[in-house]
Amino acid sequence: MAHEAHAKTLPADLGAPPFVDAWKARALIIGLVFSVVAAGLALLDGSIDHLLRGWLLGLMLTFGWTVGGLALLMVQYCSGGKWGLLLRRPLEAMSRTLPLVFVYWIVIALSQKRLYLWANHGLIDDGVKKGLISQDQLESIEHAIKWKGPMLNPSAFIVVSVICFAIWAFYTWRLNTLALKREADSPLNTPYWIKKFENVSGPGIVVYSLTMTAAVIYWVMSLDPTWYSSVYGLLFLVGQGYSVLALSIIVSISLSKAEPFRTILRQTEQHDLGKFTFAFVMLNIYLGFAQFLIIWSGNLPEEIPWYLDRIRGHWGIIITLDFIFHWLIPFTLLLSRDIKRNKKRLVRVCQWMIFAKAFDLFWLIEPNFKDAARNLHASWGIFEYVAVPMALASFWLAYFCMQLKTRPLVQTNDPHLAEILEPEHAHA
Repeated sequence: MAHEAHAKTLPADLGAPPFVDAWKARALIIGLVFSVVAAGLALLDGSIDHLLRGWLLGLMLTFGWTVGGLALLMVQYCSGGKWGLLLRRPLEAMSRTLPLVFVYWIVIALSQKRLYLWANHGLIDDGVKKGLISQDQLESIEHAIKWKGPMLNPSAFIVVSVICFAIWAFYTWRLNTLALKREADSPLNTPYWIKKFENVSGPGIVVYSLTMTAAVIYWVMSLDPTWYSSVYGLLFLVGQGYSVLALSIIVSISLSKAEPFRTILRQTEQHDLGKFTFAFVMLNIYLGFAQFLIIWSGNLPEEIPWYLDRIRGHWGIIITLDFIFHWLIPFTLLLSRDIKRNKKRLVRVCQWMIFAKAFDLFWLIEPNFKDAARNLHASWGIFEYVAVPMALASFWLAYFCMQLKTRPLVQTNDPHLAEILEPEHAHA
């Protein structure tokens, strides 16, 4: 076996180091603390509406790590590259957290009538009574709901979402099962396994793009039934790559404090991951600005209100900060070669990127609700956007750590293993 061939350079124990259990325990404690805080904020606010909105943000954040991790795993199988040997097992562990994300989604599915106008006309009537919905807006909303009725209804929401989860579960099971079979096979069969993974992952990337787009349309874009965007799914696709790479770098560098990642995480591969992340930062702002430029210059009455809801009423402050947090700071820092090759600094940049992604999701989600559109105001409920996502992300991290412990961190039957164990060149 390949493991025996590299016994002199790889440690005997390739499992996750003991401090991963400490990560899990810490995450569980943080999750419990923020759960209590979220419950207290709901009592102070006198409603669970903001709690559910924060839950949706937490769902989209953890969903991005899980399904985005599955997608990046498939991209690696199709593209190859030594960076995949580093991230393959963490990405597999991310994909296996899908059951928890499904549980998170069930809460949203059961709360459709408190979140989506198309699921409960009472929300529209209440908005009219409070003066949050004008007559023109009322006509636009009712027309959009009637026209999109075959798609935007509670039954379709559940059926489409369950089908998407089933497809993601199939690819998660398939890739994780094949990975174990490859590990047990002879290295002589490596060409067979490379083709096998490519044949599964190639179509899988296309299927992921379609199912993920369907999910984000139902879960987020349909919060405002009057608006649509042909690039919306692609924005989330790139955003998932943005946050998954940031999380993957944090995990791999943190694991490098002990074996086996101390041996296999070379500065060269760390630098490559930093450059890969920088590419997603660039693509992220390109797509976001392209959508804004086209809609703003078109100035069509069925499209422009979506941006007006997110710019007026002090939301201009949030979009400005979003631009600075989400793009300007990561872009500026990742230009530096030294930062990409410095473990501590690169981790700090990636931690900031995850915060920035959550901040961007807040800007995408909250203004969809008529009490918040063009009306950024402080309340106890607004802090649910911190407490609830922190709780959900912490529980997700604890589950991720459990999955990380179930398999060796290195796939020894890999064609790149010998190369990645070579001494680093002085000018790599």
